Amino acid sequence: MLKAYILLTLTMVFFSGNILIGKTIEDLPPATITFFRCLIAFLILFPISLKELTKNQTLWVKEWKPILFLSLTGIVLFNLFLYSGLQYTTATNVAVLETTTPIFSILLGALVLKERLKLVQYLGIFLSIIGALWVITKGTWSSFSFTQFNLGDFLVMIAIIAWAVYSLLIKQHSHKFPLYGSLTIMLFVALVVLFPFVALEWNDGIFNNLNMKLIGGLLYLGIFPSVVALVFWNKGVAAIGPSRASIFLNFIPVFTIFGAVLFLNETVSFIQLLGGVLVIFGVYLSTKEGLIVPRLFPRKKENKSFES
Repeated sequence: MLKAYILLTLTMVFFSGNILIGKTIEDLPPATITFFRCLIAFLILFPISLKELTKNQTLWVKEWKPILFLSLTGIVLFNLFLYSGLQYTTATNVAVLETTTPIFSILLGALVLKERLKLVQYLGIFLSIIGALWVITKGTWSSFSFTQFNLGDFLVMIAIIAWAVYSLLIKQHSHKFPLYGSLTIMLFVALVVLFPFVALEWNDGIFNNLNMKLIGGLLYLGIFPSVVALVFWNKGVAAIGPSRASIFLNFIPVFTIFGAVLFLNETVSFIQLLGGVLVIFGVYLSTKEGLIVPRLFPRKKENKSFES
């Protein structure tokens, strides 16, 4: 039990590091960051998943559409908009806004899958949205217009919506696929999709700006949140179950904000803290009925899930 708690805590640290490291290497354009994160993860996972890849060749061909859209939403769009947003907003804001992910998943589930919500869940959704808007507008409702929004916050919200769509697809299709093989295929698809955009960025002489800090950041993103955290999460979920493991997701904003203050010299305002509390409390109310499954684990016991 203790081992599972340690693994899940480390997983949250690695996910928090994704935001912090993404902020520290903002000198690199977002497509390049996403491409190299995918490339490193692909090179690590390919030998691990080789058996699954060869054993399920007909499955990949038959189910190419779900794999394509899972890759586009969960890997390409989510990471592109997340890293783009980090160039314009703080890691603290990103941490708070990311906690609204289950809310958008719930709303999509209600709209698309016709899942029925209870009154307490509607209350939770309302509180979470108010908390997120409170952070985005810095507590000044007079600035509540698209012209006043921080561009970074807006981009992060697009990333969150992309992840919510990905989560919806996971519910519908994840039971069909072996975990590591499907993730490897998704990473390969992402590399193909990203390459033209990266080629355009490389024309600007990006490689002349590479240094050990940027290379180290890319290695972290490709190894820890993409691969190690995936393994740790699945081991933790297997040990204590998805419902109890989901509680650890609330540590992501805590670790991220702590790291932002400690390593990025960001200051945390009362408005950000209040918004974060509202969001987390709203997410708790919305998800405690068990109608929605948080980000990384399956809805059914036989299902698998993916984290990019």
